Amino acid sequence: MILIAGPCVIESKELVFEVAKRLVKFNENPKLDFYFKSSFDKANRTSISSFRGPGLEKGCEILADVKKEFGFKILTDIHESYQAAPVGEVADVLQIPAFLCRQTDLLVAAAKTKAVVNIKKGQFLAASAMKHSVKKVLETRGVSGDGYDVAKVNGVWLTERGSTFGYGNLVVDMRNLVMMREFAPVIFDATH
Repeated sequence: MILIAGPCVIESKELVFEVAKRLVKFNENPKLDFYFKSSFDKANRTSISSFRGPGLEKGCEILADVKKEFGFKILTDIHESYQAAPVGEVADVLQIPAFLCRQTDLLVAAAKTKAVVNIKKGQFLAASAMKHSVKKVLETRGVSGDGYDVAKVNGVWLTERGSTFGYGNLVVDMRNLVMMREFAPVIFDATH
């Protein structure tokens, strides 16, 4: 079982390390495949004045320090294609935010790294539409075809985080978990 946990955004190295210390027990649990998640930049905040994080360079330094100190695998968001290569040197998983899940340049850049690409399903998409995002990553990595054996899909995950049913009404349709498993392993984001 995969468990992803950590502070949403890197507020400071001290806070990230404090949280990391409390998560060591999950990394030591042989039944869990643990990933430490924190973002160096939350570019999708509602307000332009909201705190976004320390930025690419400082954020990657902090995540690299967490990896070295605690032995955690690292997962973090990227929002721009130019971020994929440098972040992929530190992170084990590059997460594509839900509203960017169809952005070809971003998916291709992430696919060109050695990292797993975790694509969050857009709230505006049917689960079946995620096959196209998966296909962009797989074809960039040299895997072609219309039908993929999910057991053999390597390095692509999908994350279910809900669907919008009207304004401000985010609902998780559990059928999406089953439908998306046809294309890649599925993570359930219970925080939304």
